[in-house]
Amino acid sequence: MAVTKDKFGVPIEGARLGILQPKLKYRFRVLVTGFGAGGRSDEFTSNIVSVTRPTFNVDEVEVHSYNSRAYISGKHQWEAITLSLRDDITNQVSALVGQQIQRQFNHFEQTTAVSGGDYKFDMLIQVLDGTNAEPTEQWELEGCMLQQVNYSDHSYDASEIVQLDLTVRYDNAVHVAGPNTLGGKVAAGDPFPLVSPLPATPGTGV
Repeated sequence: MAVTKDKFGVPIEGARLGILQPKLKYRFRVLVTGFGAGGRSDEFTSNIVSVTRPTFNVDEVEVHSYNSRAYISGKHQWEAITLSLRDDITNQVSALVGQQIQRQFNHFEQTTAVSGGDYKFDMLIQVLDGTNAEPTEQWELEGCMLQQVNYSDHSYDASEIVQLDLTVRYDNAVHVAGPNTLGGKVAAGDPFPLVSPLPATPGTGV
């Protein structure tokens, strides 16, 4: 018996390739280590509103030769990402952001850190599939720092939540796509062998 779902997809050389389940924008989480006072911050993760994924650019080098020209790859650059957080009523999120700013530049003493290792943090952007399984894909951003912090605004004629909008500059990004099987279960083994795991939160297994 023919079913309607067999008719969806793109025909290729007489066959029809079915439509794969797409990733959904709202199934993600962001984890940070070494942010603010240091260590892992679950308050940061639980108050994420949105985050942009990395953008990769390569400089174009033009090479002239006789009647023509060619182009080769020059230096690459990872563009900064933007990240929005809810500013919670307990001030945990704003305190973390303030601690990170203070690590990058001590506004009271008017001094800066000796090296990037004194203030840079790492970030993971993980794609989830809607189950309680491990992430199916992740970006590891190394050598992160805050480039801009927008503390938003207040207004008597608005009912929206207050957000903190961060621009994060980083040195390098590593993209790892882990395996995922039908039924919402990740295949056995470590799907991210190239990335060091974050320390677990006691009692949560996360």
